[in-house]
Amino acid sequence: MTERLLGGKRRGAKSGDAPKAGNIKRPEKFSPAWVVVHSKDAPGYKLELIKRIRRGVKKSDWKDLILKIGHSEKDLESLLPSSISSMQKKSVYGKETSERIYELAQLYSLGYAVFDSEQSFKQWLQSPSKTLGGKKPFDLLDSSFGFQVVENEIVRIQYNVYS
Repeated sequence: MTERLLGGKRRGAKSGDAPKAGNIKRPEKFSPAWVVVHSKDAPGYKLELIKRIRRGVKKSDWKDLILKIGHSEKDLESLLPSSISSMQKKSVYGKETSERIYELAQLYSLGYAVFDSEQSFKQWLQSPSKTLGGKKPFDLLDSSFGFQVVENEIVRIQYNVYS
C-alpha cells in the first residue's frame, strides 16, 4: 500500500476526476491519512493522537483522508457530528469532529489490513451483516459505540471467529 496521497483537486475538475501526478504529497506524521497507512507504527502513538484530537484536525488533513480512503465528503457526512457546510467554513475542527475523523482513519487502517483489498473492505462496509442484525456496518458508524461494534466485527473476521 502506498504512503502517498493525492493532493488538492485540479481547477475545474469534477469530484470523480483524479488529480495530476504533480499534486501528490506525503501525509504529515500522525495526520488522519498517515494513520490509515501506519496504524500503531510509532512509540507514543495513542498519546500523540489524543494531543492531535485536542488541537483539532486541520481541514487539509481531512481532505487528505477523504482522498486516501476513496470517499467524498457527502459519503461521510452522516458519520460526522458537524455538517459538511459548517466544516467547509473552518480551517481546524473541534474536538468531537476531530475524534470522529481519527476513529474513521483507524477503522479504515484495520479494515485494509484484514481484508484482501481496500475495495473488499469498502464492499463489506456496505453489505448487510447477519451478526449486526442485518445492518450494513457503514450505517453504524455514526456513533462511537457503532465504531466499536464494527471494529469488533472486523477483529472477529481477522481471527475467523464467527457467531
